[in-house]
Amino acid sequence: MGENLREGAAQTGRMNIVITGHVDHGKSTLVGRLLADTQSLPEGKLQAVKDSCKKNGRVFEYAFLLDALDDEQKQGITIDSARIFFKSKVREYIIIDAPGHIEFLRNMLSGASRAVAAVLVIDAIEGVAENSKRHGLLLSLLGISQVLVAVNKLDGVNYDRQVFEDIKTEYSAYLETLKVKPIAFVPVSAREGKNITELAPEMPWYTGKTVLEILDSFHNLPSNEDSFFAMPVQDVYRFSNDGDDRRIYAGTIVSGEISVGDAVTFLPSRKEAHIKNVEGWSAPAKNHAVTGEASGFTLEEEIYVKRGEVMIKSSEDAPVDVADKIRANVIWLGARPLSFNKTYLLKLGSVRVDVRLEKIESFLGEGDQQYNELRRHDCGSVVLSLAHPIAVSTFYDNASLGRFVIVDGYDAAGGGIVLENLGVKNAWESLNSFEGLPGKGDFEEELFALLRKHFPHRF
Repeated sequence: MGENLREGAAQTGRMNIVITGHVDHGKSTLVGRLLADTQSLPEGKLQAVKDSCKKNGRVFEYAFLLDALDDEQKQGITIDSARIFFKSKVREYIIIDAPGHIEFLRNMLSGASRAVAAVLVIDAIEGVAENSKRHGLLLSLLGISQVLVAVNKLDGVNYDRQVFEDIKTEYSAYLETLKVKPIAFVPVSAREGKNITELAPEMPWYTGKTVLEILDSFHNLPSNEDSFFAMPVQDVYRFSNDGDDRRIYAGTIVSGEISVGDAVTFLPSRKEAHIKNVEGWSAPAKNHAVTGEASGFTLEEEIYVKRGEVMIKSSEDAPVDVADKIRANVIWLGARPLSFNKTYLLKLGSVRVDVRLEKIESFLGEGDQQYNELRRHDCGSVVLSLAHPIAVSTFYDNASLGRFVIVDGYDAAGGGIVLENLGVKNAWESLNSFEGLPGKGDFEEELFALLRKHFPHRF
C-alpha cells in the first residue's frame, strides 16, 4: 500500500498526523475506517480481512486492517507506532497510529515526534481517561498545536448530545492548562462510519465538519526562517596548518537567518562579536545562512566561548535569556522515579547541565494521587534547579530552545518543555565558575593568546 500514493506526493503535498488515545478507545478503528472510506486500501484488502474473520469465526473490526503484529492480534492493543499512507482529494497523509496503552508511552512519544497535527480519540462511554490526559500533555510537549478531538462510540450512548458536550467541556478545560486549543471536537462512531467522511443523520445536532474535512483544513507548519536568529554552538574548531589561525563556531541554525557583518551575542556569557565569514568545507563562499543549515562562522573579534552557548543577533529582541532555574512540564518514563535530592543530566540543544528537582507544583499520575516524586508514566509541572546558568527560551517561543531530555545515569528517562524562565536565582556554582561567562572567560582568552604565542602549532 502507498506506492501509488507516493507518486502524487509532489503535486498534493504530504502531512504527518498522529492518531492517539487511551487503549480501546477506538483509534485503530478510526484509522481503518478512514482507509476504507477513502479507498486508500490495496485492492481486495478489505474483503480479504473480512473473509479471514468469517473463516475464523471472528466479528470483523476495522482495526484488523492495521493490527498486523501477532501480539497485537492476540492482546487487542497497538504496541508499535505504525505508519499508514492514505490520501484524500486534497493531499497525501502519513498517519502514525500510536500506542495508547500506558506501557507503550515511549513508543507513542517517538511516533508522535514526527507529526505536525494530531487526532486524539476519547471513548464516549468511558469518558476522559487518565491516559487521555497524558496523551494531551505529550502533544503539548511536542508542540503539536493542530489537534482534533474525536469523541468516539457515540452509537454506544444512542448519539446523546449531552454526553458529547460533557466530555468536550471536561477535556477542553484540561487542555487549556497545557495551552493546547483543539481545532475541533467531533462526535463520531468509527465502527459505523459516522461523521468520518460524511455527516451522520443520527446526529443532526452536530453541524460542524467531518473528521476528513478537518484533516484537510490542517496546515503544514511554516519554517522558523521568519523567526529570531538562534544557533546553539555545537563546537568550536581551531586550525593551525599553513598559518590558518581561524576559530570556527559551528552549529545548526534553529531559527532565523544571519549575514556577514551582523553583530551577535552569545548566551549565557553575553559576549559580543561580528560575523566575519560564513565558512564552508569544499563549498562556494557565501555571506548568508538560514534556518536548518549546519553552519560555521568566523568572527571579527577574538572571543572564547564553548559548546552549549547560544548565538543570537544583538539587534533582535529575541525571547532567549539566561536561567539556572526553570518551570517545566515533565513526563517521566524512567524505571527509577524522578526524586528530590538527586542529580540528573539535562540536555537542551547542545548544552549539558546537571539538574535537580526542586518542586512539584502539579501532578498527573495514577489516580492523580500526590507523591513526593514522579514515578514511571507520571506527568507534572515542576521547578528544576540547574548547576549553572544556560540559555533557554520558553517552548512556545522556540521549540528547539525550550524542549529538553533528562538523563538518569545512562538512560534517557524523561522529557519536558520549558514553561517559564525563572532567571538566575540560586545556581549551585557561582556565576563566574561557568566556563565562558564574564570573568573567567577573560582569563581564558588571555591564557589562550599566550599559549598561541609560544606554541603556535598547537593552539
